[in-house]
Amino acid sequence: MTTKLILVGGFLGAGKTTLLRAAAEKLTKRGQVVGLITNDQAPDLVDTALLSAGGPSRKERVREVAGSCFCCNFPGFIDAVSSLIDQGAQTIIAEPVGSCTDLSATILQPLKDRYRNIALAPLTVLVDPTRLLEHLGEKPSLMDVDARYILRLQMEEADRVLLNKIDTLSVAERGRLLGRLRASLPNVPVGGISAMTGEGLDTWLDEMFATATAGERVVEVDYDRYAHGEAVLGWLNMVGDLRQVGTNQTWGEHARRLMNQLHGELQNRRAEIGHLKLVIANESGQCVANLTRLDGEVMVRDGATPSERAELTLNARVQMSQEDLEQLTRSVLGGLPDDEVVAEIRTLRCLMPGRPTPSYRYEHVVTA
Repeated sequence: MTTKLILVGGFLGAGKTTLLRAAAEKLTKRGQVVGLITNDQAPDLVDTALLSAGGPSRKERVREVAGSCFCCNFPGFIDAVSSLIDQGAQTIIAEPVGSCTDLSATILQPLKDRYRNIALAPLTVLVDPTRLLEHLGEKPSLMDVDARYILRLQMEEADRVLLNKIDTLSVAERGRLLGRLRASLPNVPVGGISAMTGEGLDTWLDEMFATATAGERVVEVDYDRYAHGEAVLGWLNMVGDLRQVGTNQTWGEHARRLMNQLHGELQNRRAEIGHLKLVIANESGQCVANLTRLDGEVMVRDGATPSERAELTLNARVQMSQEDLEQLTRSVLGGLPDDEVVAEIRTLRCLMPGRPTPSYRYEHVVTA
């Protein structure tokens, strides 16, 4: 049996995890056995917790490649793919690190060359409307120019570019931005989707299974700029325990307060956000909160009933030093009102990504 592999790239905050979850649910309803792979520079990823929720059977079909990007740990990526195939996965959807690019040269070409038993779908890259406006010069950006260079390369190497979050746009603005995308990427098919509402999801999935070509272009990459674009971001993953004290507030209320406090501190420092997300989990479910840019709004979805205790997983990708990001996070967590909720940190890792060193990098497109 040939397994279909769908790679979904895109910059931090583009909505990749939401798309993976929605696509997995849709394909499962179609009778497919679906495996998912997340990726991060360190363990304790919110995305993995979100995609694993729903019982033991779902958790068994989620793999996390932590410690480096797929391209710098190609053997680890293949191990994850092979493990899911052994579990019976017919379709695997993989989400690389949001600051990662050059996927065609470092992932798709080696796969085409060495693993002919895997059927590759077109490389899809999601784009956030606000980041697109910044890329087009229609909106000022606090994000470092080399971080925005990564976004441009992601789009240029893609086999398909999807403008995500179209549910947040008017019909006129949606059409205008899709037109600008097509004009700036004349050789790349462009479409729109809302991973949140499901609009365009069936069309995209049908195309992934109907199209057999993948990795149709290899782009030229300035690895000095690429490395700097990643290194301007502090990278924080934290897991801790929460305990309510003398209050019956929902976990959603606690999550919003915590996110708003972090948001306020970052606004004071004018530190641009790649993404800031958390999940509070107890036996009843999960409360999820996220923020994808400094001038954005905190979004909270609460699926966890009130309880005395819960587990907190927090991820932050912010344009500031790792030392400042860690200090800020510890300060905010330590400053929570102790007559309402107490936070105890179990693990906290804060780093800046090192220079990308791919396991393989092909200079040409591999043909059948």
